[in-house]
Amino acid sequence: MLETTIATIRPLDAAAMAAARELHGRLTKPAGSLGALEELSVRLAGLAGACPPPLPEPAAVAIFAGDHGVHAQRVTPWPQEVTAQMIGNFLAGGAVVNAFARQAGASVTVVDVGVATPLPAGPVAETGVLDPSTPRLVAANVRRGTRDLAVTAALTRDEARAAVETGIRIADELIDAGAGILLTGDMGIGNTTPAAALIAAFTGADPLDSTGRGTGVDDPTYAHKVAVVRAALARHAPDATDPLGVLATIGGLEHAALAGLILGAAARRTPVLLDGVIAVSAALAAAAFAPDAVCAMVAGHRSAEPGATVALRHLGLDPMVDLGLRLGEGTGALLALPMVSGAVRVLHEVATFDSAGVAEK
Repeated sequence: MLETTIATIRPLDAAAMAAARELHGRLTKPAGSLGALEELSVRLAGLAGACPPPLPEPAAVAIFAGDHGVHAQRVTPWPQEVTAQMIGNFLAGGAVVNAFARQAGASVTVVDVGVATPLPAGPVAETGVLDPSTPRLVAANVRRGTRDLAVTAALTRDEARAAVETGIRIADELIDAGAGILLTGDMGIGNTTPAAALIAAFTGADPLDSTGRGTGVDDPTYAHKVAVVRAALARHAPDATDPLGVLATIGGLEHAALAGLILGAAARRTPVLLDGVIAVSAALAAAAFAPDAVCAMVAGHRSAEPGATVALRHLGLDPMVDLGLRLGEGTGALLALPMVSGAVRVLHEVATFDSAGVAEK
């Protein structure tokens, strides 16, 4: 599945992009007056191979959840059980991501790809259904949390592949159900540590620049976290040209699944709106698998985690908003969604100078 998906990913369609630029030049507004939104709409036309591109709706948030053996290194003060407890909160509709998803009319699918503790009962996903009113659970656990990347490889290559292919499958299911845009979400106590390691491995950044404070750790814990990331990179010497190997040695199951979701979206010519540092660390892996996967990526926001800026710069993506967010879950992507929709809607609904009878300069 992974190799077939990668082989399907193609560059943007130049003719559709040219048509979108030409159309922008005829709309009743000064040329370039919508700034980055114009270029985004052109890029989405290139992704779809059509001008105007389809409206990015309905929106589907996919929250991939997993636990991490590196939690044993005390890189976060939060207990690991919180991962499962927050999944219960997602399914009950009580998290920030749920509030933002209701506002946006987006469906929420929670995927257990590697949670260590038993999950509370919740609604099970129905294939082919996108219901914004009811968060759904997909049981796809590859293993009960990763191994401790500070001691050994976090995953085997087969486990990493299984997680990536879970993400691809979820992308296919959501798009087959009618989703016009996918939004990345994540949950996993301790997951900013493997994210920092992934960002350093794929970009060559120093761990001090790729590692942030996650949930807001104190100075001693932060210094220890940086040291854990640095030691893991030295131990495993990950090869950025082998993304599956990188994900296996220092990644998380949710990171690998998010990389698969991005690859699956790119293969289906469907935009994927990235959330924070976990998402962009996964996006680096997706780009290493298939450089043209970047064509499907839209950076929702700039996370307060420093590694997010490092990763976005490496990917060549400019974030839609910068609000100092560091929650995860898909919250920043959801806040950016109306801007992405607006960028495309302009090409569908704004009159041309000729049709409106408006004089040009």
